[in-house]
Amino acid sequence: MIGLAKASGIHQTNTNINFRDLSRPTFSPEHGVLIVLFGSFIIGASLAQAWNYCTTIALTAAFFALQVEHPLVVQIKRRSSIKPRFILWTGIYGTISLTIGFWLWMRFPDLIWVYGLILLVLIVDVIAVVKQKHKSIGNELAVFAAICLSSPLAYIATGGSLSEEKIFQVGAVWILNTLFFSSAIFTIKLRRKKTSSLSLGVVYHLLASLIVTVFYILGWLNLVTALAFSIAVIKFITVICFREWYCQARFMHVAMLETRFALIYIAVAAISLLPARLPVG
Repeated sequence: MIGLAKASGIHQTNTNINFRDLSRPTFSPEHGVLIVLFGSFIIGASLAQAWNYCTTIALTAAFFALQVEHPLVVQIKRRSSIKPRFILWTGIYGTISLTIGFWLWMRFPDLIWVYGLILLVLIVDVIAVVKQKHKSIGNELAVFAAICLSSPLAYIATGGSLSEEKIFQVGAVWILNTLFFSSAIFTIKLRRKKTSSLSLGVVYHLLASLIVTVFYILGWLNLVTALAFSIAVIKFITVICFREWYCQARFMHVAMLETRFALIYIAVAAISLLPARLPVG
C-alpha cells in the first residue's frame, strides 16, 4: 500500500509538471524581429496617415502570426519526438491570428494579397527547416519580407485601398522596409567565419540602393523616404570600419547597435510619410 501510494504521488507530481509546462507560452527568442514587425507596421500606418481600432486589431493579428513561427520551427526540427507544448501554442497563436485575420479580410478584401504572400513564405520557411537551410540567406530574406508585410497590412486595415495610384507606393514601402531590415543579415553574418563575406554585403547594399533609387525616380517613394535607406549604408560602412570590434564584441552590444540604427530608420521613414498636419477628429 505504501509503495502504491508513493507511486501514485510520483505520477501526480509528473502530471502537474507536464501541465505547467504545457500552459507556459512560447515566444520567439529573437527579439529583433519584434522591432522589424512593429517598425514596419508603424511605417505602414504612417502611409495610411491614420490610426483607428482596425489598425490596433491588425497589429494584434500580426503579433500572434509572428509568434506561430517559433514553436512550429522548433517542433519540425524535433520531428523525431512530438512536443505537445509546441504543438499547443502553434495552434493557439495560429487560431488567434487566423480568426482576427478572417474578420479583417471580410472588411478589407484587398488583404487577400497580403495573406497569400505570408502563406507562401510560411511554406518556403517550413521546407527550408526540413532541409536544414533555415538560416540560409535566401530563406532569411524571405522571412524578413514576410514580416515586413505588416506595412501593407497596417495600410489596408486602416482603411487604405490598393488603387492603381497607391498600389505601387504601398509595394515600394514594403520592399524598402524589406531591403533595410534584411541588411542586418549581411552584417550579422560577418561575425561567423563560415558565413563571413564582405563582398556579398557590398553587392547587396549596392543593388538595394539602386532599387530604392529607381523607386524614387518612378515617383513611388518621396526623396526623404528613399534617403532613409542610406541609414543601412551608413551602418554597413560603420561595421566595416570597426569590423574587428564588431566581430569580437558580445552579441548584446551588436544587438544594441543594430537596434539604434533600426529605430533611426523607422523614425525617419515614418515621419517622411506623414502629412504636414495630421487630420483632427
